[in-house]
Amino acid sequence: MEARAIQYTVRQSARKMRLVIDLIRGRAVPEADAILRFSKKRAARQIHKVLKSAVANAQQAAQRQNEAFDADKLRVKYAVVNEGQTLKRFTAAAMGRATPILKRTSHVEIHVASETAPAPAAPAAPATNAEPKKSKPKAKASKPKKKAAAGKKKTKSKRASKASK
Repeated sequence: MEARAIQYTVRQSARKMRLVIDLIRGRAVPEADAILRFSKKRAARQIHKVLKSAVANAQQAAQRQNEAFDADKLRVKYAVVNEGQTLKRFTAAAMGRATPILKRTSHVEIHVASETAPAPAAPAAPATNAEPKKSKPKAKASKPKKKAAAGKKKTKSKRASKASK
């Protein structure tokens, strides 16, 4: 069972919210819930709302499909914070000027999925008498090597020759 929840235009910068979302990515829902509930960051409250909404969406999907649902077996599969629209405002500055204020927003998206045991591997195909196809050997591309110039003498610079005298 997989469900998602998205909240658009949260009035906090995405950079600050990513600090909190990184704490819960990949964790079990009860653990992520505890981390968000006891975090001192302001972003944790908004992310906690989105997480609860994703769990409620998973519960509704399970009811629609007549499946058993246990919120404790859910895991945060995907959690991301993207930048939203920036509100541009201006404030008064010295000498009659105006300076811009950028009020940043962000979009929070969380996907939760139930922890399921990996499906058993499919049985191997029966062996056949046909030989496997042989691939052609690839030719190695070699770079031409630079040869040292024979007969040329290395000369000292003028400074080096003056210093040796």
